[in-house]
Amino acid sequence: MNALSSDTRLPLYQRLHDLLSQQIAKNHWRPGEAIPTEAALATEYQLSTGTVRKAVDALVNEGLLERQQGRGTFVRRPHFQSSLFRFFRFQSAAGERQVPESCILSIEPLFAPLKVAQSLALSADAPVIRIIRVRLLNGRPVLAEEVWLPSERFGALLNIDLANEGPLLYPIYEKVCGQIVAYAEESLTAESVDEGHAQLLQIPVNSPVIVIERLARDYADSPLEWRRSHGHAEFFRYSVNIR
Repeated sequence: MNALSSDTRLPLYQRLHDLLSQQIAKNHWRPGEAIPTEAALATEYQLSTGTVRKAVDALVNEGLLERQQGRGTFVRRPHFQSSLFRFFRFQSAAGERQVPESCILSIEPLFAPLKVAQSLALSADAPVIRIIRVRLLNGRPVLAEEVWLPSERFGALLNIDLANEGPLLYPIYEKVCGQIVAYAEESLTAESVDEGHAQLLQIPVNSPVIVIERLARDYADSPLEWRRSHGHAEFFRYSVNIR
């Protein structure tokens, strides 16, 4: 493992924090893997356990690590499936929560449109991959997703049958391409649906839809994926606790 930064202007805990962050970004420890104990880190870097704990606490607060009672400290693996239910409530006739099925309609190499290139920090017309996917509830399309990925990092996806790899994309990214999504930023707007997405969702043109844009990044903060999801407004729910 690399040595601590020699920049003495930074406190020791910050130098350890930065080093551990770099190791996580380089996948020195995989998501879900335990990092060394605080005692082991203190011994390795000749630091006090208090200094190590302060560095680890900061990484926990930033969401890179998580403590598990009685087990240790682990690289946090985000659970993005739950974000679907922050905005859309899919239920059976009996009121039970349901997870829509995933159906990949297409995956193709393209040159990045301007908005995609800007979002993924790519040069204009850089090679990208576009995935079109719909989510189905009891056979009815309820979400239409357009997913954009940089070809340089995800080219291997063009050589597999995504339909046979499972319903979640992020585990496929990790398994097939070695690319790990650490966190994502989302924004939400309401729009009138255009003709293309109206066909995917099987609703009239100009019907109200909710559009969620997501920019996913790796542990090094580099953009990995940009997607736009169009969902039926009738399933949209928003709630917040105000205290």
